Amino acid sequence: MARIAFILLTHKDPDGVIQQACRLSAAGDYVAIHYDRRAPEAEYRAIRSALADDPNVTFAPRRIRCGWGEWSLVAASLETLRTAERVFQQATHFYLLSGDCMPIKSAQFTRQYLDGDDCDYIESVDFFHGDWIKTGIKAERLIYRHWFNERTHKTLFYASMAWQRRLGLTRRLPDDLQIMIGSQWWCLRRQTVESMLALIDSRPELVRFFRSTWIPDETFFQTLVSHVVPKTQIRSRSPTFLMFTDYGMPVVFYNDHYDLLLRQDYLFARKISAEARDLRARLGNLWQATGQEFPISAEGPRLFRFLTGRGRIGRRFAPRFWESDGSLGRSRIVHLVVAKKWHVAKRLTDRVRTLTAIPAVDYLFNEFNAGLPDMGGVASSVEKRQRHRRALVRLLFDRFETRNLVLCLDPSALSLIGDFASDRAETRILHVDCDFDDDYLRGHMKRTGLASDRTPQDVLDRLVPVVRADLEHEGERLRDMEFARFETISAASTPERNAAAIARFLDVPEEIAQDLARTPHLFDD
Repeated sequence: MARIAFILLTHKDPDGVIQQACRLSAAGDYVAIHYDRRAPEAEYRAIRSALADDPNVTFAPRRIRCGWGEWSLVAASLETLRTAERVFQQATHFYLLSGDCMPIKSAQFTRQYLDGDDCDYIESVDFFHGDWIKTGIKAERLIYRHWFNERTHKTLFYASMAWQRRLGLTRRLPDDLQIMIGSQWWCLRRQTVESMLALIDSRPELVRFFRSTWIPDETFFQTLVSHVVPKTQIRSRSPTFLMFTDYGMPVVFYNDHYDLLLRQDYLFARKISAEARDLRARLGNLWQATGQEFPISAEGPRLFRFLTGRGRIGRRFAPRFWESDGSLGRSRIVHLVVAKKWHVAKRLTDRVRTLTAIPAVDYLFNEFNAGLPDMGGVASSVEKRQRHRRALVRLLFDRFETRNLVLCLDPSALSLIGDFASDRAETRILHVDCDFDDDYLRGHMKRTGLASDRTPQDVLDRLVPVVRADLEHEGERLRDMEFARFETISAASTPERNAAAIARFLDVPEEIAQDLARTPHLFDD
């Protein structure tokens, strides 16, 4: 059975460190602690004194002053890892944690999880070809030497890099290493740790190289593990659950996040607020639990983006594609069927194609199969259609040899709808006002990833009114934009009123509009 040596990097809250170490070691695992040298000496002595009699706890022999983005974080991890590997000979796995991490599974579950797959858990993405780095410098992290901290000496950091660039002082990467990048929180098998430490000892130039890279805790272990272990034995994911806000800051978890955390497909979570005493106590007790089931729904990241994104309707930061590429043409008419229930809009466009000569395509900016004719490379993927959407719409007009074109859009695409309405071409909008019962909303949450088949019923019940209000708000925002040519149809309206709205929307005879309004099962789910 797996026995874990936890590599615990800490810098504050000595009482919390003591409790964490006692909790982990009491379950039969090991703990090796590094306490940042920047912290007061008295705190460190208090921790050592409190844990002096625990044979399953040890300390890094050297305390290092750590700074974000610096080699010092890797040095502290290495110092503690070497100590744990030497002292705890029975350890089968080495798990890197911070003082802000807490278990979200029991020790029993964690050991069974690690025993179930003979592998290493460390996120490792190709540095140059992956999309891991979203903002800031990229190759410059490696090809230049960094002696200053960007956070504490910003001017010196960028001046040093500028001088190296000007003087052509780039350096070569290690020839036989594929540089990888990923989260610094990992869990490695003993044989992997032994191979990696042996590699470091035999090749000191590797440490010299990474010592002057920027943010090496995201590349050092990730690269070396990928070098000494076959890729088939690496699970490129951190075993620790963490999320980031839009501002790049870690999401902090509080007392009301207990159920959410337990449902995530991870073993530990970071960051747990120091003030969330109830959450810390419950998670601490959880580590000792036996026989507990953990239904996994893993909706955390998508649910967080949804809830934090509600109400964030702000300015755009790029020119509209119509503004940058001209107009579709004054003589053309764009008919937009705007419906949240895509199957309802598709039933209507199918009848439009059958009963009229007006070309109609479905959700071309959302789905690959949208009833498009052959458009060549511009329509080869949804992503490409989004990128070249103005060219795509112009090509559709030309391809169909028409001045009228029906498109389907989701009401969440307000900026796109507004862009059509501001074009010189005439834009008409038919809003399909849909009812959302509880069953539909539950299905919608699962289709969009807000929930899964394993999401507890009480969580679904709490989300249903939130999601309903969000979808209804989309319709309200659409109406509030007060478009010049705006019509609405709904299941609650009479066929005659719906037909009149469709007739104005499409400029079709009354009898055809009546047939369209009476499309069989038009509003059915």
